[in-house]
Formats: sequence, C-alpha cells, structure tokens
Amino acid sequence: MFTFIKYIFLNLVLHIAYHPNYVLPVREGHRFPMLKYELIPDQLLHEGIVAPENFFLPTTVSPGTLSLAHDQNYVEDVLNLRLTEKMVRRIGFPLSQELVDRECLLVQGTIDSSQFAVKNGVSFNIAGGTHHAGRNFGEGFCLFNDQAVAAAFLIENKLAKRVLIVDLDVHQGNGTAHIFKEHRNVFTFSMHAERNFPFIKEKSSKDVPLADGVQDDEYLLLLKRHLKNVFDVFRPDFVFFQAGVDVLSTDKLGKLNLSADACRIRDELVFLKCKEFGVPVQVSMGGGYSMHIKDIVNAHVASFRAAIDVFDF
Repeated sequence: MFTFIKYIFLNLVLHIAYHPNYVLPVREGHRFPMLKYELIPDQLLHEGIVAPENFFLPTTVSPGTLSLAHDQNYVEDVLNLRLTEKMVRRIGFPLSQELVDRECLLVQGTIDSSQFAVKNGVSFNIAGGTHHAGRNFGEGFCLFNDQAVAAAFLIENKLAKRVLIVDLDVHQGNGTAHIFKEHRNVFTFSMHAERNFPFIKEKSSKDVPLADGVQDDEYLLLLKRHLKNVFDVFRPDFVFFQAGVDVLSTDKLGKLNLSADACRIRDELVFLKCKEFGVPVQVSMGGGYSMHIKDIVNAHVASFRAAIDVFDF
C-alpha cells in the first residue's frame, strides 16, 4: 500500500527529455515557434548549463498508456489519422503521421522525466506542456496532454498518490482540468490571463484568473500566496509544472506584462516550494510566442538555471 514519504534527493543528476523529432516542420509564417525546441538544448549546451549526457531520448508512448488520461476512441482516432476536419482545425496543425509520432514521443518524454524526478528531485522535458488537450479532444496545438498522461501513469503505477499540476502558462490549462475534473487525487492549479484563450474555460481545482496587463509585483505576490495555500492544504507527493513563458510582456498571444526577471522568479518560487515539501517536480516547457525567438529561448533557459540553483546540481 502506498504511504506518503518526504523525498530526500541524493546523487542528483538532471535528466532532460529531448528528441530531434520534437521539431516538426510547419509552414512558413506559422505562429507556433517550433524552432525553439532545437534552440533550447543548443543554448543550454552553449552556456555550459548542462552537458550532452544530461539529455535522453524518449521512445514512443503506448496506446494503453495514453488511454490512462484520454478516451480510448479518441486515442485510436488520433493514431489512425481519422480525426474530423473540425477537430484538426481546433488543434491547429495539419494532421500527419509526423505530428502523431512527435506527440507520442513528447508524452513518453514527460513520463520518463517524471520517473527521473522521483529519483533526483527535478527533471525536464524540452517539449510538452500540451495542456489544452482534454480527455476526448485536442486543441490549441495540443494533441495529447503529456503531463496529464504522466500524472495518470504515476498514480496507476503507485509512484505517486497525490499529484499537483501547477500550470503557469498564460492560457488556462483547460484540457488538464477537463481530464481530472472528477479525480480527487489530482489537484489542477491554473493561474492565467482571464480574457485570453481558451475563451470557454474549464473548472480547475483552483483557478486564479488575472486581469489584462498584470505586472511583476502583483503576479508574484498572488503566486506566492496561492502556492502556499495549495501545498499546505493538498499536500502533494508529486508536482508537474507547466512553465509556459507566454506570460512575458513581449508575447504576441499573452495579455500579461511580466519581465523576464519576474518569469525566472516565478519558476524559483515553484521549485523552492517543491524543495521545502520534499516533493519531486517534472517540468514541461509550455507556450511562448514572443516576436523575437531569443526572448522565448532565454526565458526557457532561465527555468533550467532556476532548477539547478534551487536543487543544488
């Protein structure tokens, strides 16, 4: 029988899921910055933040594992490339075998990195954070919900009992909320721009909707207060962190006004709370749509720096 333990992390190694097929060719001018999945690992290596041996290659997730969080019929429709045109438009990418293969890799990357986090305190997936995919639908560039599948996998395999999903992307994690709306062992926390996509919201365990233009001090004060409340009340034994950087003031699709420094402090607050409670945390990158891709990459790289500093790698 599972019993709660406070993890003590020894012999730490930072594991990072990455696969070259995370970079899916998209049409020129597409608003999704696919190139970032190539640039983030390059920048991490260039700055000496990590070494090549920190990266691992995920394999393909099984249909049965996907069905732990997604409707089996939806999984079969995706894998067999038979989604309706309406659903394909809702997802925002042309349906192809390459897209499906990519999504299956990134989901397994998050599952694997969550298991590494159990051993080492924290682990990353260069891609993922596909929080708009619900139990029986895809949406907003999300085909499957990587952190939801990984959360269900940990619970199914008794690697965790009380999972907290901290979603700090500028957009609500509607798909994650949809999947776990009746699951008492998963707490979904979403702090997002209230008047941004998706325009029809799901009900998370805890939603913190923000007005347009919220700036650094107000954002960080709210986050600190709500993180404390959630950890104190729910007492998770595993955390998934969706670390979208579309909260930046430079973001084309966001409506908040955060500086890069505040985005880094945001991540530190999450990591410090996880460390305080002795709880492993898996991090997926989430969204980012700034005009200059360097702003996106630098903000994501700062998430790695924050984790390394907090967990003493």
